[in-house]
Amino acid sequence: MDTKTLETILTTYGPTGHEDRISSVLRDLVAPYADEVYNDKLGNLIALKRGVSGKKIMLSAHMDQIGLVVVAIDEKGFLRVANVGGVNAPLSAGHQVVFENGTRGAVYFERNEKGVGEVKMNNLFVDIGAESREEAEQLVNVGDMCVFAGRFALMGNRLSCSTLDDRICCAALVEAIQKARSEHDVYYVFTVQEEVGLRGAGTAAYAIEPDLGISLDVTGTGDVPEALPMAVELGKGPTVKVMDSSVIVPPAVRRFMENAAAEAGIPFQREVLRGGGTDTGAVQRTRGGVPAGCISIGTRYIHSPVETCDMRDYENAVKLLCACLERKELPIA
Repeated sequence: MDTKTLETILTTYGPTGHEDRISSVLRDLVAPYADEVYNDKLGNLIALKRGVSGKKIMLSAHMDQIGLVVVAIDEKGFLRVANVGGVNAPLSAGHQVVFENGTRGAVYFERNEKGVGEVKMNNLFVDIGAESREEAEQLVNVGDMCVFAGRFALMGNRLSCSTLDDRICCAALVEAIQKARSEHDVYYVFTVQEEVGLRGAGTAAYAIEPDLGISLDVTGTGDVPEALPMAVELGKGPTVKVMDSSVIVPPAVRRFMENAAAEAGIPFQREVLRGGGTDTGAVQRTRGGVPAGCISIGTRYIHSPVETCDMRDYENAVKLLCACLERKELPIA
């Protein structure tokens, strides 16, 4: 994928529940390669590429990004905010945010007269340059959402941006629909509201009734100073998930994915994520159950303004996804 397109995917506004703008960008990118493209009632973007086997595979990556929502505006024009998804308050202070209408602000926190203060969500505020409540209300209202102002930075083989979770995997789906060949009906699903409870994936899977689900998301790494031990490193390949807080991947699905990687000569790592979940958990629990697995891209500093991944892992994730789609026999959990 060219750098300009990737940057557009990563920096388009789209907090949880407000994914329309990024959905439109992705629709334009996948429509030329799909037999059908539509948005469901919850807002998931679904691109179908038909096959001949009678089997259905659902791929998913979530479009939404974490953010802050305005809960009050004080008399001096400062915005009091709450989190939308897993926002880390200490990592938010000192960073810029942007609202849907382009209004920018600086996030900071309350301190006492000695300049001391504990950074918690309930003492964060956003300064948009207003000098009164009335001036602020000309730009922003209660209920409006802001996100970290996207800073797209290529650093050798590494990429840093605030939205790698999970826009880097949305980009992978875009590449896969262009490159993959499959005998099966493949549903490329760009899901909504993942960051607040895997909501979009569950509704999409219920409607599609797939024979196999493969989700793509980011995962943590254990390769930075003083990191919690984890057998994932940048540059060593995408991961095949074993389990996280939302799912235990059936061994048959893991073997399916690992065999696809081995036969295609694609490096991969096994992933056990101590906390957190992905669309995989929602897909697996749909209707009577769906065999579901996950390909992850190792990412440092998740849920911060400087999420960082390795582009070689991204490229191999696309290759692994295509290799899975090209297999004729699907796993039965």
